[in-house]
Amino acid sequence: MPRSTALIPFDSVHVIQDLAHERYDLFDGEEFIGFVGYSAEYGIVDLQHTIIKEEFSRRGYARALVTIVLERIWAREEKIIPTCSYVAQYLERFPQYKVLLHQP
Repeated sequence: MPRSTALIPFDSVHVIQDLAHERYDLFDGEEFIGFVGYSAEYGIVDLQHTIIKEEFSRRGYARALVTIVLERIWAREEKIIPTCSYVAQYLERFPQYKVLLHQP
């Protein structure tokens, strides 16, 4: 599934996976906006928390970040555990991503 640009209201955002710190960092241009922390094992990614700097909150950055992260996980054919409450709520709003849920 290609990235849904409707869910990403910014042209200049990009995400860098920081393997050492187990997180995906979101930038708008050169500005650090926030991150999604995770742990991963055996193709299952536990999305643990989403943090957006306060001055950027409520502008759609968290939605953009989670969309990009889920698209990357989908492309790698991995599954998720949505420990993060924001990710769990996101899945309710955008049920097309529920196919990523890990079924133990």
